[in-house]
Amino acid sequence: MSKTTSRVRSAKIELYRQKGKIHPRAVAGRFNTLRWALVWLTQIVFYGGAWLTWDHRQALLLDIAHEKFYFFGLVLWPQDALLLAIVLIVAATGLFFATALAGRLFCGFACPQTVYTAIFMWIEAKIEGDHLARLRLDQSPFGPRKLLLRTLKHGIWALVAGWTAITFVGYFTPIRELLPSLAQGSFGPWEGFWLLFYGLFTYVQAGLAREAVCQHMCPYSRFQGVMIDAGTRTVSYDVARGEPRSAARGRDAKGAASGDCVDCGICVEVCPTGIDIRDGAQYQCINCGLCADACDEVMLKVGKPVGLIRFASEQQLAGRQPAPLYRRPRVLIYAGLLAACTLLGVWTLAERPLVRVDVLRDRGALLRETAEGGVENAYTLKIANLAEFAQEFEIAVDGIPGLRIVGPTRHTAASGRVQPLQVTLSAPPVGESSESGEPGLRGAQPIRFTIVSTQNPATRTVEKSTFVLP
Repeated sequence: MSKTTSRVRSAKIELYRQKGKIHPRAVAGRFNTLRWALVWLTQIVFYGGAWLTWDHRQALLLDIAHEKFYFFGLVLWPQDALLLAIVLIVAATGLFFATALAGRLFCGFACPQTVYTAIFMWIEAKIEGDHLARLRLDQSPFGPRKLLLRTLKHGIWALVAGWTAITFVGYFTPIRELLPSLAQGSFGPWEGFWLLFYGLFTYVQAGLAREAVCQHMCPYSRFQGVMIDAGTRTVSYDVARGEPRSAARGRDAKGAASGDCVDCGICVEVCPTGIDIRDGAQYQCINCGLCADACDEVMLKVGKPVGLIRFASEQQLAGRQPAPLYRRPRVLIYAGLLAACTLLGVWTLAERPLVRVDVLRDRGALLRETAEGGVENAYTLKIANLAEFAQEFEIAVDGIPGLRIVGPTRHTAASGRVQPLQVTLSAPPVGESSESGEPGLRGAQPIRFTIVSTQNPATRTVEKSTFVLP
């Protein structure tokens, strides 16, 4: 290997690990408390949601095999894909709106990467000690104690990652069926793939990659700057109040008056991404507020007001009155889009039909003539009963004078099923006039099928098709 290649490779390694492995210092405070409250909340929802039941079935289940999504009492089908698109748009717009108000608030408190990294680092701290003990362990030679601690840590990490993968797959395969199949080794190939992939993904991302995901992998960190303005409140260092820094209380090395920052460096020690917030806004900052908690603790000890590091906008740091929300176009646009998409989703859900019908013509025979000279066309009606109860449907047809259904017009469709029905339509003999005296028709004529629920006449579906005449 040439010296040039070696230098290039070393430079790439430095790009991704300039400070080595980060062992952030533990800190207490209101932001840390809020952070852990959201860790508990999100994990209770995630791990507990798979065990909820509703009407003798799993309450939250994406049943891919049967093409259904169960959300408590709501059952969604592939035909409801528009609702999924609206939900994703609402989620993205909500993220943009939160970013315009308070920066990467989602990243700092609710992002899965942040949440699981916090859990894995808590396990690491319980086993290996505080940040200084972990740093010493990293630098110590490999021995029996180091082997024992690392084995225990990675073993617990693997258990957490494994249970996370089981829970994730449990939202696609009912978890009460998944666990026995895992114990018996009878699970399918797709379950095996996702268990391995998601477990390994969680282990690597939360246990090994950690802050590198926020620094170099997350695209959100790169384009968040286009969503904020001078009124966005982010975790910021008050330069006017803190500078010039001094280790002494109120005086620098020459005895001149100094700022409130005592240059203790604790704000850097507690940062999970290893940045110095005093250097200004940086894309690596996830707005977790831990540096603000640490700085407030120091300010209280030295007898100075808290808030040297706080959530503040560029306008506030400059001493200007922050602009009201109605004078911030970015916020208004995101809020308007969020409200409009939410209302659209609610309306789509409220107007969602409980019956969907597809009409398929028999392509094998366009028409057939009866012995009496009449014309018949065959159709397959696929009636999807999206309700959670069986329904009886009355089928009617119109569009051609004298057109009628051959056979029964009432059919029953089981709940949550697609019921295929073979329907034959008959028209008067060719060339004859209908009862109203109109002349006979020729060629493909438009017709309409009307399907009405006998239990609820308001549940009505109309589908168009054609009837072929000679």
